[in-house]
Amino acid sequence: MNLEEIIQQFIADIQKTGWLEYIAVFAGIISVWFSKKENIWVYPTGLINTLFYIYLSFKGGLLGEASVNFYYTVMSIYGWIGWAQTDDNKNKILNISAGNKNEWKEQLIFFSAFYLVIYCALSYLKTNFAPEAIPWADAFASASAFTAMWLMTKKKIESWYWWIATNIASIPLYFVKHYVFTSVYYFILLIMAVFGLMEWIKKNEKLSKVKYKNELL
Repeated sequence: MNLEEIIQQFIADIQKTGWLEYIAVFAGIISVWFSKKENIWVYPTGLINTLFYIYLSFKGGLLGEASVNFYYTVMSIYGWIGWAQTDDNKNKILNISAGNKNEWKEQLIFFSAFYLVIYCALSYLKTNFAPEAIPWADAFASASAFTAMWLMTKKKIESWYWWIATNIASIPLYFVKHYVFTSVYYFILLIMAVFGLMEWIKKNEKLSKVKYKNELL
């Protein structure tokens, strides 16, 4: 597919974009903006996005992405509860933190396990029920998203690295499925994820300095 064909497909698919996809996209952008700000509204706005995308993913034959959005829905409720917890002084119990080497190993194992399961499942479904599925790409986007969402509920900086990987994989995946507006959406999320990563790193550095000063007192 050359550049002219890509542009033509983009224009044609944008014209076919339904209102459900528009709502899902804008809700997702708002949700990521809230997550960048470490604001608990990331979860209620995110739920709007995930519920709409469960339907859209099934409709487009993106079964892996449908499973991701169902997982997002469950984890959004779990994360909402975790982020809302405070101590007796009304201070947040859960704060932004960076993972150590052992936690990075856990993340890679978590990702690999989900990738293998989703890839095998999609390969079977492609043969028997969903010939339009793209197992290796869908499994990568799904497994990295599973990992990112899990880490987001724990306020781990590494969640943004996994979000970046998810967004990079999802841009062409949704484009070839003719969800062009969603493909653009993931491009926007990619940019926001980079800024989210930088902002969380800064917040973690400030928090570490405060902790260090308190320990000296």
